[in-house]
Amino acid sequence: MIRQAEQRIYNTVQLANLRKNVTGTLTANNKYLATPTDFLSVYSIAVVDGSGNYSFLLNKDVNFIREAYPSPTSTGLPKHYAIFGPDSTSPNELTLIVGPTPNSGYAVELHYYYYPESIVTANTTWLGDNFDSVLFNGVMVEAIRYMKGEPDLVKLYQDMYAQSIALLKNLGDGKQRMDAYRDGQVRIQVN
Repeated sequence: MIRQAEQRIYNTVQLANLRKNVTGTLTANNKYLATPTDFLSVYSIAVVDGSGNYSFLLNKDVNFIREAYPSPTSTGLPKHYAIFGPDSTSPNELTLIVGPTPNSGYAVELHYYYYPESIVTANTTWLGDNFDSVLFNGVMVEAIRYMKGEPDLVKLYQDMYAQSIALLKNLGDGKQRMDAYRDGQVRIQVN
């Protein structure tokens, strides 16, 4: 139940605390790039040329990459990427495809969202330490459903979860994505 609640929370809110950064390498004439084992979704991906210049890739569909760059021999500095699908050697891991096919070896910097270790095995997590209310209420929703609780209790726990997830979304999807200089300070209308 705890893991199900964590999964629901991590897929509802995009927290900066659930991002990682890794570097890798694109090799010449190979348009595929493996993702890390704990990969959930891309935040950003950049190709770094020999001079240290970053070129952030644009997310496209695999069909776009195949249509725009139909020949694997058409090479250059990659401009686009797509989540291609599972690797045949590791069916649980995703692969990225880039276009055009790299004409040289390039460093890649991948920022991505991941599932952190569960509080079940870690005993302490960012979510448990900083937003225990959303974790508790999420677990209670899972528990009351499992126990086939009374409809009024199910609604009560769902409402409590909705309130706590709204606070977490305010942080992850709001405050962590803005600053007072660019966005101004948050204001509440006073009557």
